[in-house]
Amino acid sequence: MTRSSALRRTGSNGTGRRAALLMIGALAVGLPLSIRAQAAETIPIIVKDTTAQYWQIVLAGARKAGQDLGVNVPAMGAQSEADIAGQLSALENATSSHPAAIVIAPTQFAALGAPITDAAKSVKIIGIDSAADTQAFTSFLTTDNVRGGAAAADALGAAIKAKNGKAQGDVAIIVSLPGVGSLDQRVQGFKAELASKYPDLKITAVRVADGQVTTGLNIANDLLTANPDLAGLFCVNLTMSQGASQAIAEIKPPKLSMVAFDSDQKLAGEVRDGLVAAMIVQDPYRMGYDGVKTALAASRGQPVPKNVDTGVNTIDKTNIDTPHSQALLNPKLN
Repeated sequence: MTRSSALRRTGSNGTGRRAALLMIGALAVGLPLSIRAQAAETIPIIVKDTTAQYWQIVLAGARKAGQDLGVNVPAMGAQSEADIAGQLSALENATSSHPAAIVIAPTQFAALGAPITDAAKSVKIIGIDSAADTQAFTSFLTTDNVRGGAAAADALGAAIKAKNGKAQGDVAIIVSLPGVGSLDQRVQGFKAELASKYPDLKITAVRVADGQVTTGLNIANDLLTANPDLAGLFCVNLTMSQGASQAIAEIKPPKLSMVAFDSDQKLAGEVRDGLVAAMIVQDPYRMGYDGVKTALAASRGQPVPKNVDTGVNTIDKTNIDTPHSQALLNPKLN
């Protein structure tokens, strides 16, 4: 059918004319109309902290998914994981923009539950990374954080045995923030594994911070000063790991082994140098990419899995330079 015949067949009906013009516009650029309609779809992704390295990797994965799928993916969120009000505001703004779907990593289990439930009445919500007190997620993609905590206990037990001859002594845990589902699950898995497999390792302190690196540094300093023979330290996220590793570098406790959850280039260097025994590493790039991909499918009424385990990996001196570890540690951010 020619362009002129397409217009003639619409007659004087205005709706028909608009449909024909849309079709002609699509033909003019050599794309089917369905693909051009899809290109206008928007899926905001709301993270806990738009400035942090971990969340930058999540956003990079989301951007790549947007490029591959022809979807607009605005990055939203607060500038601190402690800023619950900022994330609530981002969720409200995202919902009011009437997107195809929303991807969110809830910053706090209780506070985000009801708002997510409410938002899901009008738009599909895909959860990533951390749980919330809601049943409204169409799909939830996350690390098995209980298994991640258990992996940290195994890595710490092995490191303490290698350094001190036996897996025994006092162990401390530093938690970034209270009431965060993913962090609580890591502590749960760590405690259960330690009790089951390392009876001579005793947890003597669990300290909860405010999400700031300097607070992690100060807590680690206090712990090491009060117990210079501390055998093990588990830091349950990146900011606490960054602060604690700085304290260890300054104090140099001879018997201590530390396991970090998450990674950055500095921590990776400290693993190579032996300052940090191991990192428990997630796959944030996949979380961002698959979060957007799942959201798009859900928005189109396609079936999606209710829960997806995005994997957990232990990286230490023995495997840090393998291709798999390097792909996790150095994803493409552009």
